[in-house]
Parts: sequence; structure tokens; C-alpha cells
Amino acid sequence: MTTPSASREFDTVLVANRGEIARRIIRTLQTMGIRSVAVYSDADADAPHVREADDAVRIGPAPVAESYLDIDAVIAAARATGAQAIHPGYGFLSESVGLAEACAESGVVFIGPPIDALQIMGDKAKARDHVVRSGVPVVPGFDARGLSDAEIAEEADAVGYPLLVKPSAGGGGKGMEVVETPAGLSAALASARRVALSAFGDDSLILERLIRRPRHIEVQVFGDTHGTVLALGERECTLQRRHQKVIEEAPSAGIPDTTRDRLLEAATQAAASVSYVGAGTVEFLIDADAPDQVFFIEMNTRLQVEHPVTEEVTGLDLVALQIAVAAGGRLDSAPTVRGHAVEARVYAESPERGFLPSTGRILLFDPPQGVRVDAAVETGSEVTGFYDPMIAKVIAFADDRSTALRRLDEALGRTVVLGVDTNIAFLRLLCRDERVRAGDLDTGLIETLLPLDDEPPSPTMLMAASRAVSHVDDSLGEARRARRAGRVWESLTRHDRREVWFLTDRGEVICAPGTDGPRSRAAVATDVDGGVWVSEDGRTVHLRPLDRRARMLHRLQAREQRETESGPEARAPMPGSVVAVHVRDGDVVTAGTPLISIEAMKMEHPVLAPHDGTVHLTVAVGDQVRRDQQVAHMTTEEN
Repeated sequence: MTTPSASREFDTVLVANRGEIARRIIRTLQTMGIRSVAVYSDADADAPHVREADDAVRIGPAPVAESYLDIDAVIAAARATGAQAIHPGYGFLSESVGLAEACAESGVVFIGPPIDALQIMGDKAKARDHVVRSGVPVVPGFDARGLSDAEIAEEADAVGYPLLVKPSAGGGGKGMEVVETPAGLSAALASARRVALSAFGDDSLILERLIRRPRHIEVQVFGDTHGTVLALGERECTLQRRHQKVIEEAPSAGIPDTTRDRLLEAATQAAASVSYVGAGTVEFLIDADAPDQVFFIEMNTRLQVEHPVTEEVTGLDLVALQIAVAAGGRLDSAPTVRGHAVEARVYAESPERGFLPSTGRILLFDPPQGVRVDAAVETGSEVTGFYDPMIAKVIAFADDRSTALRRLDEALGRTVVLGVDTNIAFLRLLCRDERVRAGDLDTGLIETLLPLDDEPPSPTMLMAASRAVSHVDDSLGEARRARRAGRVWESLTRHDRREVWFLTDRGEVICAPGTDGPRSRAAVATDVDGGVWVSEDGRTVHLRPLDRRARMLHRLQAREQRETESGPEARAPMPGSVVAVHVRDGDVVTAGTPLISIEAMKMEHPVLAPHDGTVHLTVAVGDQVRRDQQVAHMTTEEN
């Protein structure tokens, strides 16, 4: 299959997105000789995609509702720069009927499906009803739009528990809630609606029967304006956490040929039923214990995050194909699938802390060679809490699945990200898991590996950190050193050159060896607060140097904490925005009661009461909080 020749040509295309997908689209535009226009928020003024585009337009402040979701600002940017087409990437406005309609009114080509297809397939409930009429099998469930909570509960009882609650609009697993029993339904509905309204501007929900051991298989489809719809093979997206894909591969891991044929046929049928144009993905669930059963769950009317694995096994540039089809080009025939590709999503998050997002400045980004890397960041980039925490994708290709997994594991071991916590070590754990290697997959596999142990730094990591501290005097002048790290550095370099003490993020004080040993191959960088970041074989640790006085104070604090069963303060586990308050000030609650919910990087996390007592709230809905900031204080009668 070759890229079709277009009936018209674009000389300027605006990319209405950010991060790695914006950079990836810009690369293809440059290869095609098309002028690229980037848009950016204030938080992204210095982002790589802004610098790499031929032109860039500011569209608003950091919050997505005031920038990347502002249709008027995007259209104005297209008009101001003479763009004939807009590529929405994925997320944000990629499945927005409003943007497609605004493009049509402005005479700008929307690089995506027709408005009718967006209206039907962009809404999970409508898509479900539509494909049922077309004979495509679906998971038992119902559309909760317009129903009261009492009516939803009645319908839920009829379908049967466990249930999956999910937003009708949007995708990416955002807002999905698993409900095991009727007692948990009300809270799940409230949480799903909050996330759906925040992420998609629509709090409509659908509920479906939960399949216990599902495999998530999706089919890449493509359509043109001349009525041709093709299936370009399937992808395995089963390795997920909280309904967010973590590792994807193409083709799938050993499903029966008859099931594959049924998937491709059903996907083509679903796309053709809405006269689909451009790139789309039809998603299915397969029961891992009965792989002959196939259930349609949704269609994503856009390019997917995991599209590189399809590109690797087909040899296609799907973005170039999108642009050609949008310009009126004709599709030929489906390509031959060759070899195996696996993609890992590198997130700024801490798996050991429940995968909480991590923010900060990237002190060093060193991607691996020999594999494909689509990155959102570079050294010096800032990771904020405003956007998705994915910072890069690492993609490995080989003739067979086993070799592809091994190459991915090795590439992750060579990936260095310093300045924020990442999930790289966890991704390597997945690559090496016996069930993953055997292809014995279901969407609950990752949960069986949790919780994760927070391992101490290795001797070579400590050696590298010790050297970084001990050589500060040689690398920084007195004034600069004082600005960067203050008295702690002075005390360390003056008194502790032979041994250095550090505080780990899990609160342990450890002693690093002297600096006279063999040189470590670990990568190391220091931040503006004097903290030391060390990476070795894909694993990263953050260490804070301690002088003698700081060590003594820490010991006293640790002793006091041990003497008290739990502290009276409830603290934010991450920076973010307070999106819900579940109790009233002065309520008496028990330990573990949800007090507030914090949203960061499009994910919602509850803060629980540390022990029984009376709640005294210190934040309200809409407040921005820092990591470890007190959000409530508990008192008891004894207090």
C-alpha cells in the first residue's frame, strides 16, 4: 500500500496539539514539504514542538479549557497563519464535533472524519446503539443519559454486577470506574461524572457488564472520501493500569486466526457504516478464557497514541496517509503485516507511590539509540500538572515477538530521565514478566504486581551521588554554589568528603561510600535545591544531601513519628487542583474516609482521613495544592 496521491495539496497545516504527538506530526509535515504551525499555551512557550514548527501561535494560558480546548483560538490561529488544514492529533479537540463544524464554516479542512461520523462514533452510547443495529456484538449494558441515580441503580441490577462505569464522550480510560456491588455505585457515578465533565465537557455515562479477564484488542482502520475502508491490522492494548494503556504491540499476542478475521471484519463494517474517512480505531474486548468471543466497546475517531507499532509492522506513515486522504487521495489495498513491534509509554509518575504524577524540570533526557523514540520532552523541559504525564514512547521492532520484547527491555535500560520520577523500571518489570512473555494477558495483570517495593539505591548509584556532592566545590564558584544549594553544600564539602549522608524520598537516611572507589556508569544530575538525581539501568532515585545538623533533626522527627500511631494531618500526595470535597468541616469520620479529591494530569486521587476524629478542612474546591500540603487536620477528644 502506498500513500495515495491527493486531488489537492496543502502548503500550510496547523497542529492543534502539544507534546510528542505535535512533534511527530510536525516531522511528517516537514518531510512532505508542508509548512507547519504550532499552537501553545503559556506553560508550553518554551516547549520543543513550538521551536520545531515553522510558525507558532499563542492560544491562551496554561489550563486546557483556556488554550488547547479553545476552538475559537485555534480557528483564529489557522486564519492568521493561512493554514488550509488543521490536524488535531489525539486528545484535546481530536474528536470534537465543534472543531469540525468550525473548520467547515471557516473553509479549513479538518484532518479527521466527517461530522456525522464524529457525532455517532465519538459518543460511546450512540456508537454502541449504532453498531448493534449493524450486527456488531457488544458487551451487555445501557446508556445512563437522562436517567436518575435511582433509575441507573435499577438498570444496573438488571444487567448485573460487577459493572464498568465510563463517560460517553472522550476516551483514554479517563473517568472509568469499576463497581463491584450496589453499595459502590453512587460514589462511582459521582467520580466518573466529575472527571468526564472536566476532561470532555460532558458528564453523560454508560454502564457495561465487567468482563473479569478481558483482553483489549483494537483494529486500525482507514477510510477515504471515495468509499474505501480498510483494516490495517490489529494491536494488543491489554497491559493497562486504571484503564490507561501502558504497553502496546502489533500484531496481538497469539489470538486465533478466526478471531483475528472476525475482528478485522467487524471493524471494517463498523467504520463503513458511518462512511468513515481518515484514521480511526475500533476497539474490542476479548475474554481471555474464551478468545472466540468478541465485543465492540468503542471507536476512537482519531489517531491513537499507539499508532507507531502499526507503522512499524506495515511500513506506513499514518500521519502522511491522514493528510493525503484529507486532501482527497484514494486508498489502494491493505498492507502486509511483517514482524512484531512493541511500544512502552514512559510517564512522569512514581509507581512505588501508587503511580502518582511527578512534576519538575527535566535535568537530563538521554533517549536510547537503535529504537524509535517519540518524546514530548528534552533536557530543560518542564513537566507540569496541567497536562498528561506521558513524556515519551519507546518503540522496538523485530522479526518476532520475543526479540521485540527483549529489545524494548534493553532500550528502556538505556533510557535516562532525571528530574522527575518515571515508570521506566516498572516497564522493564513488565517486559520481563513470564506471563507477558508467554502472551497470557488480561487487563488485570498489572494489578497482580502491585504494590511495588521501593528499593534502596544501589551501591553504584550512591557512589555516583557521592561524587556529585563532593565535586561541587570544583564545578561551582562560591557565589554560584551559595545560590544553588546554600549551607548544606558548604557543610558537606567542608566536613564530609569521605562519606556523604542522603535522605531518600521514602524518608530513610543512608550513608554513601567514599568517593575513592571505581567510577560509576550511572547518570547523575543535581537540581536547584541541591537534590541529586541518579539513573542506572532505567531506574532513577532522588537523594537529598544531609549535613550533621539535618541528620540529627531527621532522627528526632522520625522518633516522634514512631511514637505516634498516625499524624493528625491529611496531606496532598501530589500537586494538583481540589475538584471535590466529600465531607463538611466539623464532621466526625473514621480512618480511611475520603476527605477531598485532587486532580492532576487528568487523573483524580482521593485524600483519606489518617485516623478517626473530627475533620477541620484547610482547602476548598478549586484550590491549587502542592505535594505534601496539609489539606485537613484531624482532632480527637484527647486533643
